[in-house]
Amino acid sequence: MKPEKKSMHSQDRAELPVIEELLAGNEQFRQNEFQKHYHRYSTIARQQHPKVLWIGCSDSRIQSGHITNAQPGMLFIHRNIGNIIPVQDWNFASVLEYAINHLTIEDIVICGHSDCGAIKALDGEMDSPFIQIWLNNALEAKERVDATLAPPVTPEEQKERRRLIEQENVRVQIEHLRRYPLVKKALAGKELRIHGLYYDLDTGILEKIR
Repeated sequence: MKPEKKSMHSQDRAELPVIEELLAGNEQFRQNEFQKHYHRYSTIARQQHPKVLWIGCSDSRIQSGHITNAQPGMLFIHRNIGNIIPVQDWNFASVLEYAINHLTIEDIVICGHSDCGAIKALDGEMDSPFIQIWLNNALEAKERVDATLAPPVTPEEQKERRRLIEQENVRVQIEHLRRYPLVKKALAGKELRIHGLYYDLDTGILEKIR
């Protein structure tokens, strides 16, 4: 008889190389969450019917399903630096087309967050040309906020300024989203709803901003 395989504790996982840590985590997931909710996972293994196209930031501190307590299969997710929607981008356009035409999603969320590195990068030159080109898609958010505020003097004022830019960036990206012909058509037919959300890393609060 083979000895019973013991589950790996988090302390043991921390001593492993990172890829082995991930595989050990998968084993824990299979033994616990997957087995406990096997019916749900076996159902979504055959087909998906997500309710929301979620456009969020790539930031490692934000896991969309966790902060919303959404179950697997509910969110169709697209993430990138700064939760940006370029006006012309084949990568995003393919996600959008599949979500609307094939998954018949009726709700799209654009979610920004506090302490966003992309928004901080708007304030200074970076030795990263691709990132700077990408962030041009969010520059208008910074310009709009700075046009209404005096230059920040204190750290608190700077933090508030960046929070306002992070939130304005969500509004700017919604404007970009509305320019896609596919979205225009769905909105005109009242087949689509668009939502702007903002997540605060310090409090865990997710709030509507549009």
